[in-house]
Amino acid sequence: MITALFFILTFLAIGAMAWSGLQLLQPKENPLDDRLGELMAARRQTEGRGSRRRFGGGFLNNFLYVLELVPGFDSVLEESEGLLKQAGFRNREALAWYAMFNLAFLIALLAGSWAVQEESKPLLPKILGLAPAVLLGWLLPKQILYRLMKRYKNKLQTALPDTVDLLGIVLGTGLALDQAMSRVCEEMQFIYPELSAEFYTVVMQVKAGQDRSKAFQQLVRRTGIEDIKSLAAMIIQSERFGTSLSQALKVYADALRMRRRLRGEKAVGEAGIKMVLATVVFILPVVFIITLVPAMLTMLNNLRGGIGASAR
Repeated sequence: MITALFFILTFLAIGAMAWSGLQLLQPKENPLDDRLGELMAARRQTEGRGSRRRFGGGFLNNFLYVLELVPGFDSVLEESEGLLKQAGFRNREALAWYAMFNLAFLIALLAGSWAVQEESKPLLPKILGLAPAVLLGWLLPKQILYRLMKRYKNKLQTALPDTVDLLGIVLGTGLALDQAMSRVCEEMQFIYPELSAEFYTVVMQVKAGQDRSKAFQQLVRRTGIEDIKSLAAMIIQSERFGTSLSQALKVYADALRMRRRLRGEKAVGEAGIKMVLATVVFILPVVFIITLVPAMLTMLNNLRGGIGASAR
């Protein structure tokens, strides 16, 4: 049982490394977001470390403060915080709980890998045997976070056409933009709660005195979706030049529906290609075993001295 568990952990580690390698080889989808991230990182470097957390303020804040003292961990926490925001986790405790879960998962894997190894094994091979646990404990939580971020973005993209269409209809009744967005948030909070929460955040920021263009720019940075970036640019330009926004939103909603349909057709087209690999790896070997092995055993049984022949 212990040997089987060790091999399972090793297989999972190899699979995680292979998946990470495939993700690294894939082209980047949003180079603009990467450029914005580089500019923000450069600005934080020029500002210095004044934004570092201070000791005090609760257990979770002190835990993050201790992690930031480790060299190199401040950039890791910063990257994880950005990914958590794009996945929809924007409360202050999310980063601390994620870092705590990541560390606990890594320690548990290290303890399990150390326990399944033989006690008589030399120290150096036992330490090398911990490498799969380290890789799996480091890569698996981040891959889960990437999946959560991708699912959150898909929810926002799915809700965007209907929400934009409703926003255009409400604007056509004569309401102002802030009032129309508040009304849309009230109507969509039970159908599309994710996008409704994002729009409500923008409305609250504008009511608090922040410039509308900056509020929409922060919305684009939080979500990282190109369609929302285009929507924000359209609203800002319409407000600046005084053009009709309701008609533009109706046209843009039709374009978003077209894109959503094209994404669905693309997913259907890729499903057949993905099924080919699963068929070749998992189904065809079983079919060959079921169809060929009985015939081979029967043929060998009929041969003199073959497998299964009766002894005389």
